[in-house]
Amino acid sequence: MNPRIRTRRTAVTLAAAALLPLVLSACSDNNGGSAKADSSKSSATAADNGMGSSASPMDQPFGPACSSVPKSGAGSFDGMAKDPVATAASNNPALSTLVTAVKKAGLVDTLNNAQNITVFAPTNDAFAKIPKATLDKVLNDKAQLTKILTYHVVGQKLAPKDLENGSFATLEKSKLTTSGSGESYTVNKAAKVVCGNVKTANANVYIIDSVLMPTS
Repeated sequence: MNPRIRTRRTAVTLAAAALLPLVLSACSDNNGGSAKADSSKSSATAADNGMGSSASPMDQPFGPACSSVPKSGAGSFDGMAKDPVATAASNNPALSTLVTAVKKAGLVDTLNNAQNITVFAPTNDAFAKIPKATLDKVLNDKAQLTKILTYHVVGQKLAPKDLENGSFATLEKSKLTTSGSGESYTVNKAAKVVCGNVKTANANVYIIDSVLMPTS
């Protein structure tokens, strides 16, 4: 073989041998970087999906009227969670008529001192559906007012899933029924839950768009 060709082949072989570790090292670094990126991406995805977080979306207030609740202060969701139910309601502007009714019926202490209850709380607009003369008459009849208001209270804490197809005894002694799923529920097939699963110190509250009337 021509000595010049042999020398050229030897040089090529040595160069290839020298480059091989560098190529392998580069491949290893790229794979490791990819794995780290994939791992970081998975962690970020898990965080976005709420995995590994103690907060559960199903445990949060829901419904169209929740957007009108103050973001901070005593009337916010965090603020209401610190107060018993009658006090918490008094800090929510949308429930001022209900609070007036509760005070006229002398039920503030009863509701604040009760433990583990659920309150279906009609909004001001719900009370506005009742003719003014009728509402004024009810507000001035303590016995009738008490009967109506206690019909809105169930003696146990109800989670949203409990409302899917439920029948519950009220403090007024008769029953109300609930139905629905997800974030859409009705009470007695008429009143819609417009802001549900609101927590207070002693109650779960479901704000509704109509006043419930006892059947008896």
